[in-house]
Amino acid sequence: MANVFGNAYGLTVLSPIRNGLVAGREISHADLVRDLLQSWNQEFNSPMALVPETYLCRFFVLDDVVTESLPGGSAPDTWSDYLPVVPDGLRRSVMPVEEHLQSAYLVFTTNFYCGPSGEPDAYLRGMWEAINQRIREVWQHCYGFERVQDARSFTDYIRQCQLKTSLFFVGSNDLPLAEQLKALYLKQEFARFATAHQGLPAAELRARYREFMHRVQAEHVQSPTWAPGQYRL
Repeated sequence: MANVFGNAYGLTVLSPIRNGLVAGREISHADLVRDLLQSWNQEFNSPMALVPETYLCRFFVLDDVVTESLPGGSAPDTWSDYLPVVPDGLRRSVMPVEEHLQSAYLVFTTNFYCGPSGEPDAYLRGMWEAINQRIREVWQHCYGFERVQDARSFTDYIRQCQLKTSLFFVGSNDLPLAEQLKALYLKQEFARFATAHQGLPAAELRARYREFMHRVQAEHVQSPTWAPGQYRL
């Protein structure tokens, strides 16, 4: 099924960025969007770390895509395609037309836990509720975003800009994000425990292991655990 692999959803969104300069400023909308996204790298963590169930995501500005096509819009597959048939039955050479995008695009791709629903709407509502100010900061420079006022209209807007994701990498084990973060935390802490307690007598090792299990609370998913978006041990 396109967009879905197991319990993971691959969302690909292309939103057209307004052409021209930002009102009152000597910078284009596309360059300002690029600068805003770059500034996120200076923060302790990405705003997307606050969005529930996000496995991974990426933003970037697509300035242009140059393609060549024959008059009429079809793309050439072989050299003979450049030689259309004319009334005398022979082919005459016709050079392809170079085409460009009409605007730059804000590209947003994300993989997230969608569960059995196989739909992105709940995720997009959660995204709006978590970081709507940061969403406005970037997407306000895109055509059509002026219609977005709440979680529902944001979801509708994103779905209108969505492309089908036929093939994507799922960097997860198909479980909800909280369970994956807990598993990573346990793996890290157990590695530390094993390194620190090499060579202990069995009785003492058993006692230390009981203390370890009490501290990490393996049966409790929410705490202690890794934080969403954590990239430092």
